[in-house]
Amino acid sequence: MPLIDRYIARAIAIPLAGTLVLAAMLLVLDKLLRLMDFVINLGGPVSVVWRMLANLLPEYFALGIPVGLLLGILLAFRGLAMSSELDALRGVGTGFGRLLRVPFAYAIVLAAMNLFLVGWLQPWTHYGYERLRFDLRSGALGASLQVGEFNTLSKRFTIRIDRSESGGTKLHGLFVQADDQKGGGVVATAAHGQFLATDDPDTILLRLEQGRLIQQSPQFATPRTLGFQSYDLPIKLPRVDSFRARAQNDAEEMTLPEIIHASYGGGASGEENLAARANLHFRMVEVILMLLLPMLAVSLAVPPKRSSSSLGIFIGIVMVVAYHKINQWAEDAGARGDYPVELVMYLPFVLFAGLILWMYLTLATKPGGQPIGALERGGAKLMQFIKRVLPKPRRHRAPA
Repeated sequence: MPLIDRYIARAIAIPLAGTLVLAAMLLVLDKLLRLMDFVINLGGPVSVVWRMLANLLPEYFALGIPVGLLLGILLAFRGLAMSSELDALRGVGTGFGRLLRVPFAYAIVLAAMNLFLVGWLQPWTHYGYERLRFDLRSGALGASLQVGEFNTLSKRFTIRIDRSESGGTKLHGLFVQADDQKGGGVVATAAHGQFLATDDPDTILLRLEQGRLIQQSPQFATPRTLGFQSYDLPIKLPRVDSFRARAQNDAEEMTLPEIIHASYGGGASGEENLAARANLHFRMVEVILMLLLPMLAVSLAVPPKRSSSSLGIFIGIVMVVAYHKINQWAEDAGARGDYPVELVMYLPFVLFAGLILWMYLTLATKPGGQPIGALERGGAKLMQFIKRVLPKPRRHRAPA
């Protein structure tokens, strides 16, 4: 690889990796608190939070990779422009087309990676995330007992504990109420207790120690009381429903071959076909856009002469995120049948691609052409206007 290509590759790699890590951390932290609250409220094990976050990472990286690619190239070429290295390279006859070889190589590799994420990995992880949510709601993952609260493990069993030790294997200060279908039931208190497995997978055993029990039944004239050193109370576990099959009425859970078959191979019809086609083209335009990001990044990286403004970084992030939101709206509109799917998905792409091409050609072919120069001048005039409108602070004179 020529020296200039190695130099540009190193300059892009550092901000690209940093942006990907930072974007993933911000998105994970944003979701972490909501998942913790969701899991704890349903009484599930905290470990499931990390499994749910792992299933969300492909979706986060599908958005983070284009932003990271844009910022990696933009910051690298901005550094070249601010240090006058870009002018030196242009002066010896190295055009932007030559300088974009390495950025386009990055774009092709990352676009292929993103295609794998949205085409194969993300459908499976989206299904895994929904399955974990279902298991939490249905109780298939088990319920953690909240100390000092009444915990309902089934419709006819309630337990309260004062203290828990050894990861929940040793319980202290127990109150238990278990009712049967015949109108009877048992209420018991115990100093200690623990849950034990049985041969029946639908039944667990609660062993109570040093306590007192009250048993009532329609057959008893008065409730019966019993003091015990050890008492085994069988508990029937609630029946857990099975989760649906993958990709059942959900286009987001279809892999790329499956969604192509559902869209144009006769695999779906009516509303399901519209949803599949809209989701297919949403994935495609998001991936194809990455091949245009090197030109957009270079166009925004070079500030006007005698300017060190970082407005291009802000504009680049806003453009990519706004285009992503427009694609989401277009997918929803196409899935509802409001507009033809292919038209509503590719019209914004064509307009955005035309804007990127115009910005790049302005920079590369016009002497002194600056795509963001007008925005720079407009921003400066706006700041001057704001300064004139705002009241100036009064100076207090010191007493003589």
